[in-house]
Parts: sequence; structure tokens; C-alpha cells
Amino acid sequence: MPDEDVRLQDLEEWLAKQLPPLFASRGWGAVPAAGLTSASSDASFRRYFRWEGGGRTLIVMDAPPPQEDCRPFVKVAALFAGAAVHVPTILATDLERGFLLLDDLGRHTYLDVIDPENADRLFADAIDALLSFQQLPMDTPLPAYDDALLRRELQLFPDWYIQHHLNVTLSESQLAAWQRVCQVLIDSALAQPQVLVHRDYMPRNLMLSEPNPGVLDFQDAVYGPVTYDITSLFKDAFLSWPEPRVRGWLQDYWRQARVRGIPVQDDVEEFLRASDLMGVQRHLKVIGIFARICYRDGKPKYLGDVPRFFAYIQEVLARRPELAELHELLVSLPRGVETSA
Repeated sequence: MPDEDVRLQDLEEWLAKQLPPLFASRGWGAVPAAGLTSASSDASFRRYFRWEGGGRTLIVMDAPPPQEDCRPFVKVAALFAGAAVHVPTILATDLERGFLLLDDLGRHTYLDVIDPENADRLFADAIDALLSFQQLPMDTPLPAYDDALLRRELQLFPDWYIQHHLNVTLSESQLAAWQRVCQVLIDSALAQPQVLVHRDYMPRNLMLSEPNPGVLDFQDAVYGPVTYDITSLFKDAFLSWPEPRVRGWLQDYWRQARVRGIPVQDDVEEFLRASDLMGVQRHLKVIGIFARICYRDGKPKYLGDVPRFFAYIQEVLARRPELAELHELLVSLPRGVETSA
């Protein structure tokens, strides 16, 4: 039997033991006959299943050790809930085996429903939730988005996209230019005010729910640059928005952050520059991750979204002369590394 099927069998047996006491404690009566269906999977090793029966639904997370660890999810869920951010309630845990039972925040992500007409309303809710957890004191032990982490993330681009995907080895002069680009991006990130960072705050991880939004996939949270999450929200892997509209949303966030005491940059243009450079760091990292997922994990579909990230980078390169060396490096690579997309 395949390993994941063994895990699914173990998960079902574990769930069968959790449901009777849960139903009894909630006054829901007897546990109805029900089954599990796939709810979603992502680029990690985690899987999610929906239990549905008797008019109720629950979500079961399968996070197989040693690839995944449920403990950060539990810790950050408590943090976010303390800031009145709508996250799944954790109903039962088996941290050693990587099983969690959660309440169900709904079936529709922002990615499923967002369009040009409702985007202002949906993003207003997302910004409000973001500001809520950015106001949290940084007194819970979490990793820092430090020099070492930023550098490791950037290195994914040459290691996996350039070497594995393009089959290119950078020359000494190109490597030196790459290191100078990395230093510009890292210096900008480290100079920013620091807050709690979700680290993947994008429409695919926001659920249309009440209260709105439901926030998912927060287990990799760190303390880091204030522009990281707000930039991720609008420069997503799966959909793009006109640049003037993104600038307007960023400015709205900046104004609200200042009112609510979030330590953003004093000048909006300084904030927008920091957002641009933070975005480039993230885009290069994600391109590298998508190549790694393809060549290491056998999931090639994510490479189809790489041109979108190069388009984001090109928008920034056109207005940020401090990244001229990155432009030169990209155009020197085969096919311009799809920068025309």
C-alpha cells in the first residue's frame, strides 16, 4: 500500500476516535455516517480533507513528519486568534503523527471569487485582518526574517531556476553582480520596520467567510519587514492587477497603518520603494521554489506561473535604477528568462 494511503488509513482511524467526544462536548448528538473527501493540497507535503455528515463539515490536516511540523501552526493560530483574526479553531491534535482536526472556514478562497468589481471590498477586509495581526507585540518566540534567511531564499533562484531549469552556470562576473543585487534587496528588507509576517498572505490563503476573511497557511510566520505581506497580497502567483490599482491599494494600506500605529515608513514614496524591493526578493525566491518543486518534488505545474513573477520584476526594474544589475543579469540568460511574459 502506498505510504500516503497508509497515512490516510491512520488518519481515518484517528479521526474516528476524536469525533465522539467532540460531538458530545458540543451537544451535537450522535456522530453521523460520513466520509472524507479531498479539500485541497498545496506545494508542501500537507494535505487537507473535508469530513461532511449530518449537515456539518470539518477539516482534517495531514502534515507528515518529518517533512512537516504542526506545532508552528498551532502556535501561530493562537497568536492570530488573540488578535481577533479569523483562523481555524483547532478541535483535536496529534502533533507527533501530524494530524489536526479543524473547523471549516468555507469552500471558497479569495482566488475563487475575486474579480475587478469586488476586489476593493475583499481587499479592504484582508487589509483590516493584516493590520490586526501586525499590531501584535513581538514577544512570542518566532523566527526572524534575518540576513541568513533572506539570503537562503534568494539563493533558490540561481540554484534551482538558473542551474536546474535553464541549465546555466553563472560566470564570476555574473555571480558578483548577483551578490551585489542580493545585498541591495537584503539591506532594504533589514532596514524596514519589523512586524509579525504571515509570509504567504495571498488570495489563495484567504477564505471567503464570516467574519471575513478566514486566514490559512500561516505556520511559517516570522518577525520581519512590514511591507512583506501587503506586497504579497497584491502580487500573487495566480492573478495580477493593473499597476495603478495596486499602487492605490498600497497607499490605502499605508494610510491605515499609520492611523493604527503600525511602524510603516514615514514617507509614502519610501514605503513604495521598500515594497518594490521586498517584492523582487519574494518573486526571485518563489521562482526558485517553483523550479525546486518541479525538479525535486515532481510537480511541474507551478513553473507555468513563473512568467507572472518575471512580469512583476520587470515592472519594478523599470522604475528602480538601483536594480540595473539585476536587469542586465536577467536579459543575459536564455530566452531573457521569460521576462517578456
